[in-house]
Amino acid sequence: MKKKRKKIMFVVGTRPEIIKAASVIQRLRRNKELHVAVCLSGQHVSMVDQMLEDFKINLKYDLKIMKKDQSLTDIAARLMPKLDKVYKEFKPDLVFVQGDTTTAFIAAFLAFYNKIKVAHIEAGLRTLDRYSPFPEEMNRTLISQLTDRHYAPTLPALRNLKRCGVKENHIAVTGNTGIDSVKFIASKKRPFINKKLDRTHKYEKVILLTAHRRENFGLRMKSIFEAVEEIAKLHPEVLIVYPVHPNPNVKKIAQKMLSGVENIMLTGSLHYRDLVRVMKESYMILTDSGGIQEEATSLGKPVLVLRDKTERPSGNTKLVGAVESDIVRETERLFEGGQHCKYMSEPRNTFGDGRAAEYIEEDIMLFLRGQAVPGKKRTFV
Repeated sequence: MKKKRKKIMFVVGTRPEIIKAASVIQRLRRNKELHVAVCLSGQHVSMVDQMLEDFKINLKYDLKIMKKDQSLTDIAARLMPKLDKVYKEFKPDLVFVQGDTTTAFIAAFLAFYNKIKVAHIEAGLRTLDRYSPFPEEMNRTLISQLTDRHYAPTLPALRNLKRCGVKENHIAVTGNTGIDSVKFIASKKRPFINKKLDRTHKYEKVILLTAHRRENFGLRMKSIFEAVEEIAKLHPEVLIVYPVHPNPNVKKIAQKMLSGVENIMLTGSLHYRDLVRVMKESYMILTDSGGIQEEATSLGKPVLVLRDKTERPSGNTKLVGAVESDIVRETERLFEGGQHCKYMSEPRNTFGDGRAAEYIEEDIMLFLRGQAVPGKKRTFV
């Protein structure tokens, strides 16, 4: 009699979730003991199709919940009945969620309501400030209470989970799956899809800027953009590339403040492979993105973090917040070169060795077979 395959569902909602779940989806889909399905909430729409194409991910369900100017309450209220219906139809044995989005939290919450096991990719990140980042810090804290298998990217993340009461043998340290993805994309030499980016070779140096987090909306975003404008004027030989997030809280102010500056290139959201290539070619990166902090560390790029706290510290990152003078000062310090810049420009495996999906498969198969699963504490340097 043929053994029945275990049914696995990945629930993702945003571009970063797809990037970080992709290697695990790809690997588990090759496993003959599993039937893997992917459900897209539609929390974000732009850029998502590009990610699915790049990583050859086919959807079984697309819930299309996004609406214009949606709030966090809108996302939760629209997702819950649709996803509950999907769970009841597909009947997964286990649900994978990634990170700390509202999609990830609601997916874990509804899995608990339906008595479905939960596996959490990128578990254990903490700042210990429930409003920074918002709503991610509380989302991931609550997901940890609903999770059966915790895939921590690093030993500090494991320690955070233990402090929250998670048993150590329920945790495996795997490295971050985002490193799997960035190494996969960075290994391929391809021309830019967005031909505007061909201009980058005309400048001595390139700075990549990304800024989109909710806690930076308003005056903080204005201060960041004032700093960027000043940097551009001080260094006409430098091109600042800014893929502008489509959220109107970001897009309107970016267009107003930065669109007239010759050496600031405003683009729409970049295809992931274009973004990775710009990262590889950048002298430094200014960002409030968690994922880019990790990816840049792997690529050996200095990162000035436009936040007051980070759950992803590394030798390549420095917190500068959103104060104009601090951002300009630390940018100038990196332009000076020297040992400080050299230290921040060394590639590091702080967040993983590119084999996270392999480690996750090894762990989850033992769990699904009902075998003893020893929590593994891998270290990455």
